[in-house]
Amino acid sequence: MIVIPAVDIKNGKCVRLLQGRMEDETVYSELPWKMALKWQADGGTVLHIVDLDGAFAGYGVNDNAVLEIVERVDMLTEVGGGIRDMARIDTLLGMGVGRIILGTAAVENPGLVRNAIEKYGPEKILVGIDAKNGIAATRGWSKDAGRPAVDLGLEMKDLGVTRIVYTDIARDGMLTGPNIPETENMARETGLKITAS
Repeated sequence: MIVIPAVDIKNGKCVRLLQGRMEDETVYSELPWKMALKWQADGGTVLHIVDLDGAFAGYGVNDNAVLEIVERVDMLTEVGGGIRDMARIDTLLGMGVGRIILGTAAVENPGLVRNAIEKYGPEKILVGIDAKNGIAATRGWSKDAGRPAVDLGLEMKDLGVTRIVYTDIARDGMLTGPNIPETENMARETGLKITAS
């Protein structure tokens, strides 16, 4: 098992949100790269980065903070939040990001997932499935996707995805750990590698 620390960025700061509510934040650092270096010093080998503002806006908002992290750490970085087209994927990978996490785009534009995997390979393109009561959510968790998370996972597998980052929204930011039964169910039903978030 690999423990993957996370740096969630809002307004250029490292924060934690309770269940994805933008108004319910705790600021951990004014400089996200300092938190990233702390995780690296603590033994982290992979770093999960989320542009929270980007997730809601639909485009990259905190690129400067992401770039500062990527330039300073020796860890494999994966970034999600507001990545909705190939140009954005190209930009982030060009900045030195190691892996891309597609969430809303996977639901709304599955062709992008297929094309990105064809261009960069499944080791560089992950899909984030965020769910509440087993139903996928999009657009920074503000919209119900209207379909079971497992069904979305199976569709992504058919497109060539090999790893899912699975989040139970009700548990996120609550410091209670991931929803193990739902994560196990996703792994069992899809046969994919799962990162429990």
